[in-house]
Amino acid sequence: MMNAVRKIIHIDMDAFYASVEQRDEPCYQGKPLVVGGSPSQRGVVAAASYEARQYGIHSAMPSRTAQYKCPHLIFVKPRFEVYRAVSEQIRAIFSHYTDLVEPLALDEAYLDVTKNKLGVSSATLIAQEIKQCIAAETCLTASAGVSINKFLAKIASGMDKPNGLFLILPQQAEAFIEQLPIAKFYGVGQVTATKMHNLGIHTGADLKQWAETDLLEKFGKVGRFYYKIARAQDERPVQPNRIRKSIGAENSYDPDLSDRSRIITELEAIAQTLKQRMDTKQSRGRTLTLKLKYSDYQQVTRSRTLTEPIDELHEILDIATELLSLTEVEHKPVRLLGLALSNLGEEIVEEYVQLSLGFSYSP
Repeated sequence: MMNAVRKIIHIDMDAFYASVEQRDEPCYQGKPLVVGGSPSQRGVVAAASYEARQYGIHSAMPSRTAQYKCPHLIFVKPRFEVYRAVSEQIRAIFSHYTDLVEPLALDEAYLDVTKNKLGVSSATLIAQEIKQCIAAETCLTASAGVSINKFLAKIASGMDKPNGLFLILPQQAEAFIEQLPIAKFYGVGQVTATKMHNLGIHTGADLKQWAETDLLEKFGKVGRFYYKIARAQDERPVQPNRIRKSIGAENSYDPDLSDRSRIITELEAIAQTLKQRMDTKQSRGRTLTLKLKYSDYQQVTRSRTLTEPIDELHEILDIATELLSLTEVEHKPVRLLGLALSNLGEEIVEEYVQLSLGFSYSP
């Protein structure tokens, strides 16, 4: 017996951190603003308002670069306790409709509303109501994607930002994937997209031409994932009780490290170990954290969260090196170094079930 078609919603808050700051400080409204460290502190952009994005500013960009692009840019220190409180308000709204809510971060979540508490047959109607409730209770906007699985819902939520709602019907799913540029596939980063382009894969239709065995040969186990999503297939369940995990690696040193070049060399070795563990677990994450303990036993951490999963060694090394520049290693010996990847919102799973698109679907 074939499975009934699911109704999955992905809710993604619009420029969440920056929008909260603009909401709480009227003089920031309508102005280019970023949340993050200041240029003088060699900080990075954690979030950018839509006004700032018009200047080409984005998250993870060095603050100095952002200021160069927009000299009148406003820098605001993050207030995570406020963001968490707003996130709890939003999740309370989700729970009014379903208990099958899988948060990916403070600003986004999947909802399975195939069977929901209100008995509403239209997933689109539920998404509209959720957006209206969020706006009424928080004075913030959210974008929503609605479709038959998590992969499609995630892509859909980004199609009409900000304050958008995008629906991909079952009968539209494969055709939608076929015309989608490969760089817009969720989970396909810049490095993988370049590799695919070099292989002549530019769209979902191109990817669909490849046999599963060939994709496995070129991309390893993740090739099976690419084979399935090219056919709009993704049976990952919405997991409300998923335990937040991280993957990490660290080393202690005796004697302490005091030479920066040696510290970077050791950091590269730790990054390689972390990448091996990521590959073993077939997991990726969006947040990389550098852990460091000085010779006086003072421990510090520095983190960066990206919009896309981190899955390449060079990405880990680049971010880790930048995070290292935010510490005092130039002045204090180091006795411990560590890297951890968290926010493991999108794990690559190997087992998928063929979706049936022949059932009626109330959008």
